[in-house]
Amino acid sequence: MKKTKHGCDLKSCFLCQKCLPEWIPAVSAHRKDFHFKKGQSIFGEGDKVEGIYFVTAGKVKVHKKWGEEKELIIRFAGPGDIFGHRGLGHGSSYPISATALEPVSACFIGLDFFKATLKLNYEFSYQMLLFFADELQESERKMRNLAHMQVKGRIAQALLALKDKFGVTGEGVIDILLSRQDLASYAGTTYETVFRIINELVYDQVIRTEGKHIEILDAARLADHTKE
Repeated sequence: MKKTKHGCDLKSCFLCQKCLPEWIPAVSAHRKDFHFKKGQSIFGEGDKVEGIYFVTAGKVKVHKKWGEEKELIIRFAGPGDIFGHRGLGHGSSYPISATALEPVSACFIGLDFFKATLKLNYEFSYQMLLFFADELQESERKMRNLAHMQVKGRIAQALLALKDKFGVTGEGVIDILLSRQDLASYAGTTYETVFRIINELVYDQVIRTEGKHIEILDAARLADHTKE
């Protein structure tokens, strides 16, 4: 982790968009900006909660241990997104980990100041409540899918969710580079299964791959697999 000069424009992140305009100078005074290298751990499961992060640039995976050697990717965070908020509450340690998927710049807000922000900015607190509700619904949907959806459907759902979250590049590929192992961790399956099903989808001309790049050629047919 390397501390950098301020990279946040105080306009684009979840906090700055939702808090009172009069509170922005306080945010500017209390924030710290950090840079993380690709693959670097930002915080680990069990680490003491020090504060909350907002992505300025890059992409972060939020993940949790799943057995002794496996992990489950809970969500991804991109520019403007909040992460580390799962450490809020009565516990003193993070229940999840966060790792940079690419070079990441993030704005850090200390826990005490963040709590003060919640108490004094009613609209921000309300938006945080809605955000937690959406996350809870998404977590419940993902758990239901793990129990009842065929693995091909989960992989299809993961690809569609990534496209919805990050969009596509000018070349038409999903704008996030994931290893097959990370895709497996997001879909709740194994590397070998992802490798096999990705090849099947390529053969059926539903998607196209080039290394880690994935292009969805037929979103309707891909979505059909989530209904099986």
